[in-house]
Amino acid sequence: MSGDGNGTPSVPRHRERVPLRIRLRRNRGRRLRRLLYVCLALVAVVCTAAVVAYRLTPIPKPHPETVTQSTVFLDSSGAYLGRRGPVDRQDVPLSAVPRNVQDAVIAAENRSFRTDSGVSPKAIARATWATLTGGESQGGSTITQQYVKNALLSPEHSLSRKAREALVAIKLDRTRSKDEILEGYLNTVYFGRGAAGIQSAARNYFGVDAKNLTVAQGAALAAIVNIPSYYEKAGSDPKVTAKLEHRWEWVLDAMAASGSITAKQRAAARFPAFRFYPPGETDGQRQYLIDIAAKEAADRLGITEDQLAGGGYSVTTTFDLELQDRATELVQNPPAHKGIRVHTAVVGTVPGDGAVRVLYGGSDYARQPFNDAVSGAVEAGTALEPFGVVRRAAGEPLRGLLKAPAPTPLNLASAYATVAANGSYATPYTVARITQKGRTVYRARPEVRRVLGEKAAMVAGAQSGAGPTPVAVAPGGAVKAEAEAKVFATTGAGGGITRRTVWTTGYDDRLALTVALFADRAGSKKGTTVPAQLPNEPSPTEFTQSVAAGVWTAATKGDTSVHRPG
Repeated sequence: MSGDGNGTPSVPRHRERVPLRIRLRRNRGRRLRRLLYVCLALVAVVCTAAVVAYRLTPIPKPHPETVTQSTVFLDSSGAYLGRRGPVDRQDVPLSAVPRNVQDAVIAAENRSFRTDSGVSPKAIARATWATLTGGESQGGSTITQQYVKNALLSPEHSLSRKAREALVAIKLDRTRSKDEILEGYLNTVYFGRGAAGIQSAARNYFGVDAKNLTVAQGAALAAIVNIPSYYEKAGSDPKVTAKLEHRWEWVLDAMAASGSITAKQRAAARFPAFRFYPPGETDGQRQYLIDIAAKEAADRLGITEDQLAGGGYSVTTTFDLELQDRATELVQNPPAHKGIRVHTAVVGTVPGDGAVRVLYGGSDYARQPFNDAVSGAVEAGTALEPFGVVRRAAGEPLRGLLKAPAPTPLNLASAYATVAANGSYATPYTVARITQKGRTVYRARPEVRRVLGEKAAMVAGAQSGAGPTPVAVAPGGAVKAEAEAKVFATTGAGGGITRRTVWTTGYDDRLALTVALFADRAGSKKGTTVPAQLPNEPSPTEFTQSVAAGVWTAATKGDTSVHRPG
């Protein structure tokens, strides 16, 4: 034992051990401070990274396919005829979309659009969780995010793309007005039926321009955006229609709750009628009209047909769609015989102007893209006999038309239109006006020249059968008196059971109408055809006369618009 030097033994000193809970309590403050410092550092790093990422992330240019527009074709009254182009879309300014239609889309897709920052934190969190866990893709993005996703970024599903989407959306919201963003969204969002953008959707579903959409129609389109591939069958599938109507009610209720529409407007809204989908048979027939109008429009603008198709033009044609559909109905049951294919062509032009009102070139473009009315060489037979006495006096191009032993139905109709116009030949045309972005870039000016003296024209008219008493052919071939109509002369090649072609032609100062009937059969070599005799049941002459009478009645009954192109 050691001492302290005075003989007193020393006692060893033992430090008293502090309990664990006391030590933890003493160190808690220090640990919390350290954790706080780490969290602040992490927040600073994340914020710095976010700021850097925000500054380094540019707003991409729209994908080429989202700026490419189709060219649409309209009839003379503005009814939708069809389109050409890789994408069915035509951009319209936001001012061309009724405010209640804008509000319907906002109510259906993003009710806080006017006030949010361009992103939805909850939607981002749901999408992130779904990506990490492999769950189903989550919706609920803002309109701004949807526009970024649809038009500016790739469609891949990944965290990095979702983060970039959010950054671009925030940046877009800070640098563009809400109206600019909404306009871009409405021009790119997919509505089903192949329609991208509100303008194409309005035409595909309701046959109107976006500017003419009603409250009910706008709410229906807004409801469709949710599942366009499913709802596109609305109007033709009862189950789909019923489900869409339920969602339509929901959109309208949201609009009423937000004050976008009044209680009176909500109560008055009725579920709209939709254009039938998929398209009917007449839509396939209309491709003949689009073919010839597209070629003419491209020629007038000095561009290729591909450039026209992707140029976002609106081509107003001279065609009368109701008249065209009526002609299509009338030619459904021509004379028939096994192994014989019967062709019917119908052409109606405006004398002294040249506007083509009806142009039936075949029953189905998909099976026969060849246009019988424009390109079919039909044996004239006696159809040109009325011009025989004036042929030498005729100027060009009429003289050239009269020399052809097998004229096209369009050429023959043009020849008789010259007689109807007292000797003035008008070059046939199918395009009345072309616009792009609301600006008229082409307007038709009829090309008219005198090719027959008035006396010669009267002689040809008399030879064709036009007498002092106006008459017309009634359905079924009977003849009856009718004011202001000239004689419908039925001519052709062959006679009796050997008849090869039949022409029925009639005219007055409003319309020159020609119906041609001819036939062919398979040739000895594969893929070839040769002319054939027309079947005799039903009577070919009665058939063409009935078609001509039906079209004539539809075209001229109380109608003065045939004088001028649309």
